[in-house]
Amino acid sequence: MRPFWLEQALRGEAADAPALQGTVNADVCIVGGGFTGLWTALQLKRANPHLDVVLIEADICGAGASGRNGGCMLTWETRFLTLLRLFGESEARRLVEASRQAVGKIADFCREHRIDAQMRVDGTLYTATSAAQMGSLEAVVAALEERGMSSFSGLDVDEVHRRAGSKRHLAGDFSPAAATVQPALLVRGLRRVALEMGVRLYEKTPFEALSYAPGPLVRTTCGAIRAKRVVLAINAWMAQTFKQFERSIALVSSDMIITERAPDLLERVGLTDGLSVLDSRTFVYYYRTTPDGRLMLGKGGNTFAYGGRVLPVFDQPSPYRAALTDDLGRFFPALAAVPITASWNGPSDRSATGLPFFGRLDGRHDVFYGFGYSGNGVGPSYMGGEILSSLVLGLDNAWTRSPIVRGPRGVFPPEPIRYLGSLVVRDAIRRKERAEDAGATPWFFDRALSRLAQAAGKADKA
Repeated sequence: MRPFWLEQALRGEAADAPALQGTVNADVCIVGGGFTGLWTALQLKRANPHLDVVLIEADICGAGASGRNGGCMLTWETRFLTLLRLFGESEARRLVEASRQAVGKIADFCREHRIDAQMRVDGTLYTATSAAQMGSLEAVVAALEERGMSSFSGLDVDEVHRRAGSKRHLAGDFSPAAATVQPALLVRGLRRVALEMGVRLYEKTPFEALSYAPGPLVRTTCGAIRAKRVVLAINAWMAQTFKQFERSIALVSSDMIITERAPDLLERVGLTDGLSVLDSRTFVYYYRTTPDGRLMLGKGGNTFAYGGRVLPVFDQPSPYRAALTDDLGRFFPALAAVPITASWNGPSDRSATGLPFFGRLDGRHDVFYGFGYSGNGVGPSYMGGEILSSLVLGLDNAWTRSPIVRGPRGVFPPEPIRYLGSLVVRDAIRRKERAEDAGATPWFFDRALSRLAQAAGKADKA
């Protein structure tokens, strides 16, 4: 199955790149053809056009999370307090600013290289859809405002209804520092530019093993790459591929539906631009429109994987299609009769902090990794490319000195505790939020369990 975005992006495209056969040599081998791998390759080639970069992808570029996410390009402003706690004042400020700059840098790159990713820099709206969610951003916005860093402005309820297109929202804070994209068009555009810049690409080339003889040797199903440096950019697949990361991430689905074209109805409810809208529950609802008049709605926190295994269900239509369709009708009664074109889901690599982490594999100077975007990777993956390319090139800069390159900041419990606990907490969150949506008081036990997920930074933001 190809998710809607990727199926749309592949129409009229040329054939896949060849699979690797035999052994080749390279300066750099990048494993993974999504946003992180491609941004790393592109930034390496921009820094040194003569660098021989080989990129391998198990399927086709964009077949993983990069081609199937919600396309909401968000910053790290809402993560400022977590950044402050983990990395300190100066680095937290720098990372928030870098995340804002990433939105502009991606837009500039698309213009420079003629990538039509349907990018619309129309901002994002964080809302409350129940009384319990009211004021959820107050602390972080206050901290940002105190430092003169906040891009958020509170809106009155009528303006929230107008911009969000739904009266289900009770309050909202708007930030212009965000965009929406058709993610598969973006990743396929990056692929094209990488090829134009001389990156050697091998698709349908699954990674099998990494060994050292004495330098890195990347083994694939039908070949191998001897490289001076290796970058591992396989994100959700890291936990099952490298056992040392089995407890560093938890895999949980984000499920999406998209409607048939209905531009007149979208205009009637007020959804006329590229704004993304997210509520403030633990596993958020998020939605946005497309330029051709469709509405995409998603929700995180549904299917959990055991032992960090990427399950077959992640490559199938969403098991929650019917529930999401009902949710869409509750948000937008006027759109309830619009047919659903497609549903899909995919694995989100949740870290214990809700932030990605980077590092040197087993302390080596020649193998680097980065993953754990936790449902917010469209914009921050550009930063991932800056970090990993800096590490590969051996630079001494703000990225290589950052504490974000020191590996995971926390782990999840071992199996089966993690899996069983995830299901218990997920169901508690569902009961709690159903009660809050109905205006009732949730059971104390459900409130307590829900706080565990909030503390772990598990809110999925597309």
